[in-house]
Amino acid sequence: MFGNVFQGKRVLVTGNTGFKGSWLTVWLLKCGADVYGYSKDVPTEPAMFEVAGLREKVHHVFADIRNKASFHDYLHEVKPDFVFHLAAQAIVSKSYTEPFDTVTANVVGTASVLDAVKSVDWDMTVVMITSDKAYDNVEWIWGYRENDVLGGKDVYSGSKGAAELVIKSYWHSFVKKMDNIKLGVARAGNVIGGGDWSADRIVVDTVKAFAAGVAVEIRSPQATRPWQHVLEPLSGYMRLAQSLHDGMVTNGEAFNFGPRAEQTKTVMQLVCDIARNWGMEEKEAVRITGHVPFEEARLLKLNCDKALAYLGWHSALRYEQTVDFITEWYKAYYDGYEDMFGLTERQIQRFVETAKGEGLAWAE
Repeated sequence: MFGNVFQGKRVLVTGNTGFKGSWLTVWLLKCGADVYGYSKDVPTEPAMFEVAGLREKVHHVFADIRNKASFHDYLHEVKPDFVFHLAAQAIVSKSYTEPFDTVTANVVGTASVLDAVKSVDWDMTVVMITSDKAYDNVEWIWGYRENDVLGGKDVYSGSKGAAELVIKSYWHSFVKKMDNIKLGVARAGNVIGGGDWSADRIVVDTVKAFAAGVAVEIRSPQATRPWQHVLEPLSGYMRLAQSLHDGMVTNGEAFNFGPRAEQTKTVMQLVCDIARNWGMEEKEAVRITGHVPFEEARLLKLNCDKALAYLGWHSALRYEQTVDFITEWYKAYYDGYEDMFGLTERQIQRFVETAKGEGLAWAE
């Protein structure tokens, strides 16, 4: 898969102890990569990084991405072939209680990575991951395209829009002139899947409640989101890295990675479908509180035509498969299954086989 471009290569993942970073690490290991990690801490308890035993499987340092000198030194020590920058403050609710840390992590952290990149003298491919929240969300019914206006009304969205401006300015001022660097930007959002224990996430709240045999409390049952399994955008990030490395796509551009239109479901439907797979009665699975502690965007979806046209990428899983993957992973964990790394690998393989069935070139 991915043309074996990661086989035997040094790959640095910032934010590797997080939910998406941990899944990406497992997949890169499966591809034969030598994985290096750079993260401030293990963000949750439990955490997929620990549950899947990744501490013993990768080279890793604990350090703050905002420390420019530290990251510069580590990058030059590792001399990676690929860099995936995921390190960020990724929780919307936390941006309301810790706005300054959100801005510095997402903006200064991005600048720290790019400042190190501009000093590199070896061939390297870099994928900078931001978010769909980087767009100025006016809550229209159309998907946002890569050339739509960036920015946002809340601190989290603003931090992601600002990170994009930092990437653009460093690209045009420095990186664009470097023949040895290939760089792309990836935007995705509303990612769900096994192994996430972040705060204020509907799937996390749901499986924790179901594992305890109680109803989950939800505040906005009719809110809709374009749900996608974590493997969907990760396949996009890796496909973008492959395409940049092989010269198949223009250097320095951004790409959206989102689910099919039919993946847009209400919070209530998602919770009820997980309950059904979990073996719980729907009427006993949900309690609506009506308590909304912070303002949430009602509608935000991406137009992914550019990824389809230039990368040959589109999402692979149907909504029902996404729910099945999630339920299987969490039930195994809460039932005491010991080989969660192996289960994660098997889910990745099933995802790859599904992508092959969809005719996606990266999966071959």
